[in-house]
Amino acid sequence: MNFHTPPATHVSHVKINVSDMKEALNFYTGLLGFSILEQSDKDVQLTTDNKTSILSLHKPENPVEKRRTSGLYHFAILLPERADLAAVTIHLAKNDVRLGASDHKVSEALYLNDPDGNGIEIYRDRKPEEWTWNGSRVEMTTDPLDFENLVESLDSGQEWQGMPEGTIMGHLHLHVSDMPSAVNFYTEGLGLEVVSEFPGQAAFMSSEDYHHHIAVNIWNGIGAPKPESDSVGLNAFIMSYPDTASLNAAAKRLEDLGHEVGSEDGATVSYDPSGNKVIMTTD
Repeated sequence: MNFHTPPATHVSHVKINVSDMKEALNFYTGLLGFSILEQSDKDVQLTTDNKTSILSLHKPENPVEKRRTSGLYHFAILLPERADLAAVTIHLAKNDVRLGASDHKVSEALYLNDPDGNGIEIYRDRKPEEWTWNGSRVEMTTDPLDFENLVESLDSGQEWQGMPEGTIMGHLHLHVSDMPSAVNFYTEGLGLEVVSEFPGQAAFMSSEDYHHHIAVNIWNGIGAPKPESDSVGLNAFIMSYPDTASLNAAAKRLEDLGHEVGSEDGATVSYDPSGNKVIMTTD
């Protein structure tokens, strides 16, 4: 099952604000190994296959540093193979990058920040048949990552050569100011289903029984303010629908729930109750 192609509804692209484009590009292309697809003065589209962009960088006119607001917790880059995760782990360690790591039972993951403090997860999924479901809930944990076992997945002499083709945007985790309104927006509005939760603290939502395409938490505080428009962090994200009918149905549900739905460059746009901008497109 591919959870990032039709019929799945999924996050296909994340756009973040950065304070220094040169420094950001040194990090994303020089260290992580993305390639540049398109570049202008204030915007850069990054790619892993030289065809589509899964991540873009924007430099606001007067960047504001990250504060305790709603917005980006982390975006998550999904690698094709376990050996890719092993290779990037060794690469980042050699470059003295501060890393967090977890075994989530459904996946194995690294955590790091870019120069602006934007959170990044780099992960690989276990096969869906290895996941454990209890009814409509999938079991996820935050166990220590077994680095020794991970490194054993490397082929002899295999090293990190940059983001491999087949790398995609796996999911997005957001700070929100209020759990019930956020969950309502993403489920009753956008059409996802809750598949895991820390009651009152965080919820993990997906389509087609993925472990999560979107997660939300209140770890920056209930009532956390919206970030300033020029703040580093999340600028917008793209939610891809399998077809026009499902996109239009989601837009109507949002309007029926009282959310504003607009159009921007031909795409359908809305904001969750915490100010996170979602651009709705079709695959």
